[in-house]
Amino acid sequence: MAYTAGTHRLMRRALLAVVLIAVCLSGPAAVTGTTSHPVTFSDSGPEPQLSRIFDAIEKNRLDAALEQTEALLTQYPNFRLAYLIKGDLLLARSMPLATFGNANNAPKEKLADLRDEAIARLKAYRSRSTTANYVPRYLMQMPPDQKYAIVVDTQKSRLYLYQNDTTAGGRPRFVADYYISHGKLGADKTREGDKKTPVGVYHVTSSLPIQKLGDFYGSGAFPLNYPNELDRRQGRNGHGIWLHGTPSNTFSRPPKASDGCVVLANMDLEALSRNLQIGLTPVIISNSIEWLSLDDWQNERSKLRKSIDEWRSDWESRDTSRYLKHYSKKFQTKDQNLEQFTQQKRQVNASKEWIKVKLSNLSMLRNPGTEELVIVSFEQDYQSNNLNNQMKKEQYWVREDGDWKIIFEGAASS
Repeated sequence: MAYTAGTHRLMRRALLAVVLIAVCLSGPAAVTGTTSHPVTFSDSGPEPQLSRIFDAIEKNRLDAALEQTEALLTQYPNFRLAYLIKGDLLLARSMPLATFGNANNAPKEKLADLRDEAIARLKAYRSRSTTANYVPRYLMQMPPDQKYAIVVDTQKSRLYLYQNDTTAGGRPRFVADYYISHGKLGADKTREGDKKTPVGVYHVTSSLPIQKLGDFYGSGAFPLNYPNELDRRQGRNGHGIWLHGTPSNTFSRPPKASDGCVVLANMDLEALSRNLQIGLTPVIISNSIEWLSLDDWQNERSKLRKSIDEWRSDWESRDTSRYLKHYSKKFQTKDQNLEQFTQQKRQVNASKEWIKVKLSNLSMLRNPGTEELVIVSFEQDYQSNNLNNQMKKEQYWVREDGDWKIIFEGAASS
C-alpha cells in the first residue's frame, strides 16, 4: 500500500518528535574558555544509520527510511530501537500514527526506554563537531606508560576513549565514543544498593572473562576500584562497579538501566577492551564533562606541575616551614592529621644533612565536581644521608585561597 500525504505528515510528526526533543535538549557542553562545542564523534555504531533514517523520514522518503532500517537490523539483529522504528514505518502504511511506538498493548515503560535511547543516541550524534581542539578537563597529565584513558558522561549516556599522545607532550587525543547505560537512579553513588553510578576517578583493576560470568554480563567485565580512597574519606560505600556488556539477546539497554555499572553493547566493549591496561587505565565518570581548549588545558596543568615541583624542591631544601606551606589546613594521611604530620617532618628533617627527591611517571587526573581537586600519583625516589627509599605515592591537591595545596598523601594503592 502506498503512503498517503496525510500518512506522511502524521508519520513525520510522530517519529520526528524524537529528533526535535533531542535537538531541543542538546544545550552547549560545559566548556571553560570557549563557547564552541568540543566533541569529535566517530562514525562507529548505529548512530550514523539512525541519523540517515530520521533524515529520510524528515524528507518524506519513508520507503527509503524503511529500507535503511531493515539494513540496520541486518547489521544489528538485536537492536530493539530499530525494530520499533520499523514497526511504526510498517504501521504507517495502513493507519495514522500519533506517537513514537504504536504497537498494540506495548508496555509503556518499554516504549519510554526506547524513546530515551533514541534521544540519547541522536542527541550525541547530532551535536557532534569537527573540531578536535578540545579535551576533557580531567585528563591533566597521563604517565608515559598509560596508553589510554576513558571519560564517561552520564547525562549524555556516552563513553569517550582518549589516547595518550606522548609525541605531543601527553596531549589526550580522541579515539572513539560509545553509547552506554548507567545507574537506574542516575549518578553520584553514595551508598550500597542505591542503584547509582559513582562519580569520580577510578581505574580498571582486573578482567573477568566470559567463561566466569553469566550471560547477563555479555562478552566480559572490567571491575573498577570503587570505592577509592576519596570515596571512603567522604563516607561513600558499596562495591561491584564494573564496565560490562549486555546479554546475548540484547544489543543495548536504556540509558538508565543498571544497578550502578557502566554497560556497553558487546561489540563496543570488545573494541574498548583491546585498549584497556589492567591497573593503569583510568575511568573518569562525570555527570557532565567539562571541556578545555588546548591553551587552557596546557595552562591549568602547567600551574599544577609548577606547584608539585616547588613542593619537591622545598622538600630538598630541608626548610621544613617552606615545605609545610604546601599542605592544606585540612591535610590528613590515613593515620595522621596536619599537626601530627608537621611534628614528624620536623623531627625527621632535623637529622638530614641533604635530601634529593626525584619524581617520575607523573599522573594528574582532576576529580569531576564543583570542588577543584586533582588526584596526583608518581614514582618517588627519595635519597638522603641516612635513608634511601622508592615508592609510588598518591596525593590529593585542592585549590585553597587561590593556591594548590595537598589535602591527602600516602602510598598509592596497587
